[in-house]
Amino acid sequence: MIKPLITVITVTYNAGETILRTLESVDNQTFDHYEHLIVDGASSDETLTHLENHPSQRRKIISERDAGLYDAMNKGLRMAEGDYVVFLNAGDKFHDRDTLALVADAILENDYPGVVYGQTDIVGPDGKRIGPRHLEAPEILTVESFRNGMMVCHQAFFALRKIAGDYNLKYHFSADYDWCIRVLQRSRRNFYVDAVVVDYLAEGMTTRNHRASLLERYRIMSHYYGWFGTTLRHMGFFFRDLRRKIAGR
Repeated sequence: MIKPLITVITVTYNAGETILRTLESVDNQTFDHYEHLIVDGASSDETLTHLENHPSQRRKIISERDAGLYDAMNKGLRMAEGDYVVFLNAGDKFHDRDTLALVADAILENDYPGVVYGQTDIVGPDGKRIGPRHLEAPEILTVESFRNGMMVCHQAFFALRKIAGDYNLKYHFSADYDWCIRVLQRSRRNFYVDAVVVDYLAEGMTTRNHRASLLERYRIMSHYYGWFGTTLRHMGFFFRDLRRKIAGR
């Protein structure tokens, strides 16, 4: 059977301290039918030097100014030639050397579902595991699942490229949440890989802008699921987060 082509998109800007971990993770995959797109926002640190020192026939690099993270991600989508796309930010890495092989097998065995997804571990700046993501990906995923928030980490969400539209640039912090909902609306079937597929670096842009991100997420959730139910759920989110803080997680 013809192996699916997977496009891994990494957006960078002055990511010299974290990009090597991501490059090594991608380059060390046992699955070889992928392309790795680097969309750099004209970095002024050692990011481009690291990229030059780690060449790969499967890697394509553009470096130019952009209008922010999601504009750069849209550039990556337009460059992508793969059957599936996944976004792996600088500092993030695939959990195992066989991760892409595991995802590719799931794609073939399930007749190219709209979304293939799995679990996420959180890692610190040193790359060491902190723990599992506080939201566990459900075994059955539908568009209704996202009523309860970002139930699948964006980096653990492999989307069929032909149903993946652009990111909505009116959102500055939570456009990935909106994008995943729209992908799920177009997906006829989603497949759960019962494994951790990505190690996600804590303190991303959304984490650093937590309050603004929550407000955007509320607007997006209200748009798709109605404001009344969304308001009630956010009251539940408040107490859930409070319990997590008390528990020190």
